[in-house]
Amino acid sequence: MNLLTSLRYLVALSEHRHFARAAQACFITQPALSNALRALEQEFGTPIVKRARSYAGLTPEGERVLASARRMLHEHSLLQQELASRAGQPQGRLQLGVVPTAVPVAARFAATLQAAHPGIVPVVRSMSSQEIEAGLENLSLDLALGFTGRLKKTSPLAVLAQYDEHYFLLRRLPPAERASGAGLELGAAMRWADAAQLPLCLLTPEMHNRSLVERAFADAGCAVQPVMETNSVLTLALSVLAGDVCSVLPGALVGAVRSQGELEALPLVEPEVLTPVGLIYLAKSQPSRALQAALALAQGERWAEACSSALDSTLP
Repeated sequence: MNLLTSLRYLVALSEHRHFARAAQACFITQPALSNALRALEQEFGTPIVKRARSYAGLTPEGERVLASARRMLHEHSLLQQELASRAGQPQGRLQLGVVPTAVPVAARFAATLQAAHPGIVPVVRSMSSQEIEAGLENLSLDLALGFTGRLKKTSPLAVLAQYDEHYFLLRRLPPAERASGAGLELGAAMRWADAAQLPLCLLTPEMHNRSLVERAFADAGCAVQPVMETNSVLTLALSVLAGDVCSVLPGALVGAVRSQGELEALPLVEPEVLTPVGLIYLAKSQPSRALQAALALAQGERWAEACSSALDSTLP
């Protein structure tokens, strides 16, 4: 039995919570996955996976094995990167989790990092804030771009501030109001209270951005009843393009659709909402060579200029 391989299968099962999907993610058959986990149980002399018709979780002993598996695989990855890297030429994968509304900025960051260090392979995953924080703490993520205001003072996570989210009302312009050949238009400021009267497509309630938007409407003295909900930020923009709904989007997402001449973005005011977004990582964990390179990039002038240019086009 290859211990590290079996531990990797266990981690995959805990992440996918489904035997077939975990096996597919590991590029093996489901019987091979099950046999490897049984061999792991024989190795440690204790049940690890709860036995049922479908995945029912891990035993208490299995949770302890899982925690050790994550640490061992993390150390293995660090060693691989150290051995493969040379001075100034880091090698390896960087697991980057990102909240959906910050995906355009994360994509730009990952591309900038890869251009500066061709040996690094960024893996960008769109995740909820809860998934990101858990992933950083259990070492399945190296770095994240997310909402820093959520973190408690006692959190083991460290932050590199990046930018503040500004919010806009995105709407589709009638044909008569569209400027010929122009991209997205930046309109006059709109009050949150006025935006609440429009047919809105918003993110679903479990998304942290939805709570931020609802808090802004509440601070404006009004409640909002969306006519459409989605957990996809792409759907937010596409729904505005396809129908008669409007949406509330942060500047990074508005910038991603600025080539659409039939759309107009109106800065939302009264109140003005600024949500801090930053790079987040586990402070006490030994950083991999890839993470060291990413943190160095995040603190450099080159990235600060690139980040500002990506956001400035949609700021009021």
